[in-house]
Amino acid sequence: MRTSLVPFRGTNLFGDFRREFDSLFNRFFSEEDGGHELSTWHVPAANVAESEGQYEVTLDLPGIKPDELNVEFKHGELWISGQRQHEHEEKGKTWHRVERQFGEFRRVIRLGDDVDAEKVNAEYRDGVLKISVPKTESAQTKRIEVRS
Repeated sequence: MRTSLVPFRGTNLFGDFRREFDSLFNRFFSEEDGGHELSTWHVPAANVAESEGQYEVTLDLPGIKPDELNVEFKHGELWISGQRQHEHEEKGKTWHRVERQFGEFRRVIRLGDDVDAEKVNAEYRDGVLKISVPKTESAQTKRIEVRS
């Protein structure tokens, strides 16, 4: 993983832009306006961390059953997909706001080829999917002593 040389300034402009763009996109292609196919996709929030020995990927997926999730590692990428079933609207209710997202989702996270794909571990608990992806021994940082 690469780190940025730009100092942190307390805001995430790209994240803010992405949220605004997603909101605009969702409003433009909402089911009310006939955009059924595009409005059925959503992108769950993900965190990716790296330590000396592994990558750790965490996704918030509340309301999804473990058998509705699919996790694969191929060509240096972690593929996470699934589907959140749409709840049926109840008659006699007036909806003032609908923000929960339903439908299919897919996240593809590039980790590289320096991982041990046979030892990837995925655990789902309390709506959070946590995936541990160990690095190969050759990919781990080795400290070299500098002699004088």
